[in-house]
Amino acid sequence: MHRIGIVGMSWRQRRPELLAAMTIAREAREARVPLLRDAIGVEELVYLGTCGRVEVAFATDGSVSFDTIRRRVFTALLGRDPQAGEAEHALRAWHGEGAAEHLFVVASGLDSARVGESEITGQLRDALTLATACGTAGPRLARLVDEALKVARRVRPLTEGRIGTVSLAEIAAHHALARARRTPGVVALVGVSPMTEQCATLLAANGIPLLIVNRTLSRAEALAARVGAQARSLEAFGAVPDTVEAVILATGAAEPVLGRAELERITARTASGEPVLLIDLGVPPNVTPEAAAAADVPRLGMDRISDEAAEGREKLLLGFADAREIIDESVVEFRKHTAERLVGSMIAELRLNYRRTALEGVERLFAKSLPALPESEREEIRRWAETLANRMAHLPSVGLRDLAIELGPAAVETFFGGGTPVRRAVARATADVSNEAQMPERMTS
Repeated sequence: MHRIGIVGMSWRQRRPELLAAMTIAREAREARVPLLRDAIGVEELVYLGTCGRVEVAFATDGSVSFDTIRRRVFTALLGRDPQAGEAEHALRAWHGEGAAEHLFVVASGLDSARVGESEITGQLRDALTLATACGTAGPRLARLVDEALKVARRVRPLTEGRIGTVSLAEIAAHHALARARRTPGVVALVGVSPMTEQCATLLAANGIPLLIVNRTLSRAEALAARVGAQARSLEAFGAVPDTVEAVILATGAAEPVLGRAELERITARTASGEPVLLIDLGVPPNVTPEAAAAADVPRLGMDRISDEAAEGREKLLLGFADAREIIDESVVEFRKHTAERLVGSMIAELRLNYRRTALEGVERLFAKSLPALPESEREEIRRWAETLANRMAHLPSVGLRDLAIELGPAAVETFFGGGTPVRRAVARATADVSNEAQMPERMTS
């Protein structure tokens, strides 16, 4: 657990341009995630990228500091080395127990713009699935993510029905609804994603006519059928746009999907004569601020939407104290289970060596001092020696387990003085038990 870490940034930092630059497009992740792991120099890696966060979870062999890994993540995602202090300012870092706690909070939706939202759970599950398919997720991160998903399932009944009333999609829909009521007309939703689906549902419930636009027409038609809307391909919409008053965009494209020319054509056809309202939820942006400004089109980006979502959020979190208690308890349990798993083999070897050393001492005693002892009595002494060795191993075993839980497995290695810890402990134990076994010989000589 002490060699697990997370480096990332989220909507909280109010730097949407940097968040966009660090976001790997969904279609590129399968190829780039293994390269990211190799560039950072870690053993395991899971990349989580959403409209509101980028998180790089990793497991390392301990040879590289976490600060170095943070700088490498910055370089690998942005394609340039950070200036002094730039990586530390841009990326937050958690390690060990702190990393587990952070991921549990994220998976439970308590770190989302909309407190308690459940979409992040599926996104985290998909991130692990991709990393597993790419060969970058190993047993340590798989256990961490699996535990985070279990915690999210425990928290969900507590947040259900008490979820934050304002999500990014709801804020976007509210702006589009206000425009459609002021200048009645169609609202276009570009991209088929959880964000646009939620916007479509909310707007349709308010009687707003909708147009679903997507690069793949069949996906647009499927969503349009569910919400009673029309459908167009992105290519057709950009070339000969329909008459719309507002456009909400939320695609996972790596490049902008609408440029200045398309925006000018869309604005030229509004029924109201006003410039079309753009609400861009894309990360990276689906429409650059420069293109919108050049076309004289108002654009609401993720920075504006995130600022609105953050208002009153901290007050809302006070109502989720019971969910937070589950997370805190889960972190403690995860720490215990991880520590026990890591030192379990050491403790088992310690017990076996105590037993082996005791039996070897008994056999030397038989050979040197009790050669005429009947086999039945010898077997009884062997059983006694095994029981004694097990009792002798119990106390250090309990101590080692507690030490690992409180301070981590590295503390156990330090306790034994480096090298192979069990061998050092067994060497000391062997000397003690051997001396005890030779006492009858010295007494009779």
